[in-house]
Amino acid sequence: MRKVMVYGFLTILLSLMLSISTWAGWDPARKQKEKALVQETITSFKKADSSMQLFFDKAYGYVVFPSVGKGGFIVGGAHGDGWVYEKGTFIGRASIVQVTVGAQVGGQSFREIIFFKNKAALDDFKQGNFELNAQVSAVAVKEGASKDASYDSGVAVFTMPRKGLMAEATVGGQQFKFTPK
Repeated sequence: MRKVMVYGFLTILLSLMLSISTWAGWDPARKQKEKALVQETITSFKKADSSMQLFFDKAYGYVVFPSVGKGGFIVGGAHGDGWVYEKGTFIGRASIVQVTVGAQVGGQSFREIIFFKNKAALDDFKQGNFELNAQVSAVAVKEGASKDASYDSGVAVFTMPRKGLMAEATVGGQQFKFTPK
């Protein structure tokens, strides 16, 4: 059991170190690169499901995570950075951290967009009172998927795989941090 905990801790530590290192260097063009990745992610979601436009049009706000890296062996972790929008206007950045425990092996990256139905749901997110757990299910984006999707407690979550392979049956949750621009 101790060996499993050590491997899990090392996996999470490595994930965090890799995510921090990408932000450590100064890059004057970083904001433009990030904006392009966010726009590319939004375009990819709309292309995969043309009815997704309704969520962008009607949501009070949303957060776009262009890439969330995830890995694990028994214990796993994930991290990603994104941009937050209120009524279509960029208002700040967000980070996502996920910790899971259970049968899992591998690594993958995915995109995620979280829509907030109303001001109260977005305010909860901005104030740090927001956490996704097993009760909130994410919809894998494909044509027509968003037609049947609905808000759960003012939130709708959509994901799209990028690359990698991971097998898992886990329990965990996602926590977020909001930083105003």
